[in-house]
Amino acid sequence: MQILITGGTGFIGRRLVARLLSRGHRLTILSRQDAVGVQRLLTPEVSSVKSLTAVNPSVAFDAVINLAGEGVMDKRWTPSRKTQLLDSRVALTSELVDLIERMENRPGCLISGSAIGFYGGRDDAARLDESSGAGDDFASGLCVRWEQAAERAKGLGVRVCLVRTGVVLHPEGGALHEMMTPFRLGIGGPLGSGQQMMSWIHMEDMVNALLFLLENESAEGAFNATAPEAVSNKDFAMALAGTLNRPALLKIPARVLKWMLGESSEMVLKGQNVYPERLMAEGYQFTYPQLKPALTQLIRA
Repeated sequence: MQILITGGTGFIGRRLVARLLSRGHRLTILSRQDAVGVQRLLTPEVSSVKSLTAVNPSVAFDAVINLAGEGVMDKRWTPSRKTQLLDSRVALTSELVDLIERMENRPGCLISGSAIGFYGGRDDAARLDESSGAGDDFASGLCVRWEQAAERAKGLGVRVCLVRTGVVLHPEGGALHEMMTPFRLGIGGPLGSGQQMMSWIHMEDMVNALLFLLENESAEGAFNATAPEAVSNKDFAMALAGTLNRPALLKIPARVLKWMLGESSEMVLKGQNVYPERLMAEGYQFTYPQLKPALTQLIRA
């Protein structure tokens, strides 16, 4: 396939690109870096463009994968930061669909990122699937608008998959990378009450799920990209500490996190018990459905 990818140099994107290339696909990467920088980071096998306006609409792409977006937890949510988060997701996705509309030969599918933040921060452990409603906080509104921008491609005859991603686990980035140092030093532990639910997914399953949706022509609509075993934050902390052979005694109070992170602290103080109902119904089989084997493979492999 000829595939256009946004976010191909990111945490998930780099690993997806490697897998797609190993399967013989031809890739064009949207990146703010120049072509030399992209090829140095990824591989000389990829092509790149610095803006969507640089994409020739006469080029026939078989699929588009949209993973771009500023890191939600990278900075405090000031008004300007919220604008950046919206632009990097909603505005870019809208521009991407505009490009698809201009294409002489439209792609067969658009796989577009979203997040389990769609469901909003929850104080309970009630199980959520793709039929569950959206929340009412900033993260939820961001995801709703992000998905709406992508869904416009359905009217253009394109199969659209919306991937609501949970906490992606890999030691070289994301939440697990941030947690590794304090836990290795024996100063890790639960956040806030520790009762909030964490819906996670091993990086290998994250990439495999994207490939599964790309290749499964019957798949469309929203899909939760989370393992079928959500855990409480306390249980996650205990499992991580156990894998590292360290204690998990230091509990970080909610007030400290609110002082450090501001409004975005709700992303870690509240949670969601998200179940991948539709992904499993389509026939996807998880390589790492349980947390302890997933952490063991990631940390001790």
